[in-house]
Amino acid sequence: MGRSPRWLVPVAIVALLWNLLGCAACLADALVGPEEVAKMAPAQRALYEARPAWALAATAAAVLGGALGSLGLALRKRWAYPLLAISLAGLIVQDFGLFVLAGGLSLAGPAVVAIQGAVLLVAIALALLARRALARGWIA
Repeated sequence: MGRSPRWLVPVAIVALLWNLLGCAACLADALVGPEEVAKMAPAQRALYEARPAWALAATAAAVLGGALGSLGLALRKRWAYPLLAISLAGLIVQDFGLFVLAGGLSLAGPAVVAIQGAVLLVAIALALLARRALARGWIA
């Protein structure tokens, strides 16, 4: 195994915390009941109700894969890369379901689109980092 840069583990720990926040948000989203949906603003309720059920499963794959993949990076394990690739794929599927099929681009508003864009950039960066770490022997 090659000598990994000193910043790899701290970056992986921050990524793990980021993805654990995603796990908490996904769990909170899954536990939203009809009473809470009824209290949402009309645009938010429409977006929530229009989202395909499989999009929540994709979200779960994204955040769980991201958390486990980030843990793998912190532990310098090669299985980090496939998990972070699964995370990225789950995020793409989720965003497709939310923004394309459910019409979320018009319902969500620019702030939500910007936040999801940032989440997508982080997922891409983590998958690329894990791929580079694997290629350079930083993880094994």
